[in-house]
Amino acid sequence: MHTTIRLRTTRTATAAMTLLIAVAGCSSGGESTSSHGAATIALLLPESKTTRYESFDRPLFEQRVKQLCAGCKIVYSNADQDPAKQQNQVESALTRGAKVLVLDAVDAKAVAPQVNEAGRRHVPVIAYDRLITGVNYAYYVSFDNVRVGEMQGQALLDALNARHTLGKGRVVMLNGAPTDPSSADYKKGAHNVLDGKVSIGREFDTPDWSPDKAQQEMEQSITALGRDSIVGVLSANDGMAGGAITAMRRAGYRPLLPITGQDAELTAVQRIVSGDQYMTVYLNIKAQAYKSAELAVALARGEKPAAPTTVANGTGKVPAFLLAPTAVTRDKIKDTILKDGFYTVSQICSGAAAACKNAGLQ
Repeated sequence: MHTTIRLRTTRTATAAMTLLIAVAGCSSGGESTSSHGAATIALLLPESKTTRYESFDRPLFEQRVKQLCAGCKIVYSNADQDPAKQQNQVESALTRGAKVLVLDAVDAKAVAPQVNEAGRRHVPVIAYDRLITGVNYAYYVSFDNVRVGEMQGQALLDALNARHTLGKGRVVMLNGAPTDPSSADYKKGAHNVLDGKVSIGREFDTPDWSPDKAQQEMEQSITALGRDSIVGVLSANDGMAGGAITAMRRAGYRPLLPITGQDAELTAVQRIVSGDQYMTVYLNIKAQAYKSAELAVALARGEKPAAPTTVANGTGKVPAFLLAPTAVTRDKIKDTILKDGFYTVSQICSGAAAACKNAGLQ
């Protein structure tokens, strides 16, 4: 932020100099940080199939950086789910003089050499959303991922109980990409809740979090297990839930099987309103993006704020900020997604006035 200074005619020279110092700085506390005012911060996101990254994470991160440091330059890259492309993007950011890297890894192991190189150059790295294993870096900013999986598992049990189908069939599990360390946490959380209470008929680690692959996996499960033997689906995110729902529709399920999700994608929230998807996990992406931006600016200034906890990543304990996820079913949309301004009623209810009225949203 810039400090506002009123020039007085009796102190023109002194005030003009003060104004120049204030404009050069970018301290949120009003202190001059002119030596870091032009710092370059790199934001490296993993893919665009999940709508959150381009629609929320990137613009929110950039907004907060500019609020705190108008002189800071942001270098942005999206890897399109390609580990090699992301490796090149990290190397390019370092070559371009980035002073801080905010990195959401496509493949945590593949990008480890570039994180090490950043360390050798004394460029701090913030692991954004996904834990990077086996290397040292400055911070990890994410959500309690095991809790996310537990919420999904519990929601599925709730749905099966409501339909009186618990114990009367099998469940299909569509886990996330095996290259994403968060996927293992989601899976662990789901199994914490589901094991011993449901029969898991088929389970997949879905490459690239791909909706198309999730659709194929669901089609294979219907063929292998039999249409009438499946009672529910645990999907680790909304994109894959959309693929599985397409498979269910084509197989003639009426009503659709209860299915979980994550990320509160707009299409998923609309499916929840219409009854096609049972729940999603709402992540306060604004809080995550803002916290990461605040840490990046602090690191660019040579500061290192204290973190409330640490997370083991196979090499040591990484200072971490873990935000709380929220399970959202149809009756929770108003008090979470709408209350936070994540979407508006008009966005959610476009073309679905009757369903929104039934859900109490209009």
